[in-house]
Amino acid sequence: MTSDQNALARRWVKTWQEAGPRLERIRREELRRLDPQRAIALLCGEADYTVAPRAPRPTSGLVEQQRWFMKMASRRE
Repeated sequence: MTSDQNALARRWVKTWQEAGPRLERIRREELRRLDPQRAIALLCGEADYTVAPRAPRPTSGLVEQQRWFMKMASRRE
């Protein structure tokens, strides 16, 4: 590399080192403001996510999971 190219490369690296944290802050702020329903629509297409089969279930499934764990635990005793 010539000295001019070397200086340009150093400047380029320094620019990206300074820009990296700023870009990360922008990315995090955009993620905080992201509307989950809008993101799903962008990824999966427009649909009514309030009606089955796409509507969320009333529970997360953890209650049912714990019930299964209790059954399995009682069989081992």
